[in-house]
Amino acid sequence: KAMDTLRHEEYMKQQDMVNSPAHYADSGIETIDYIVDVLGDWEAISYCHGNVIKYTGSRLFKKGNPIQDAEKAIWYLKKMVELMEKTKGVNW
Repeated sequence: KAMDTLRHEEYMKQQDMVNSPAHYADSGIETIDYIVDVLGDWEAISYCHGNVIKYTGSRLFKKGNPIQDAEKAIWYLKKMVELMEKTKGVNW
C-alpha cells in the first residue's frame, strides 16, 4: 500500500480509539452517555474536566501514545463545553 494510505488507516484507527472505542460501548450504550444519564449534565462536567486533567497531566507522555491522549483530552474538553452550554443559566 502507498504510504499515504497506510498513514490514513493508522489515523482512522487512532480516531476510533479516541471517539468511539469499542470497549466503551459493548453494553449497547456509550459509556459517556451512561455517565451523563447517571450523574446528570452538571455533574458530568466535572467528570469530563477530570479526564482532561488525566489525559494532559498524568498520562500524556507516559503511556506511549501522547498524540492519542491529547486527542482524548480534546474530546473530553469538547464534551465538557457541550454540557456547559446545556447547563448555562441553570447551574451557573
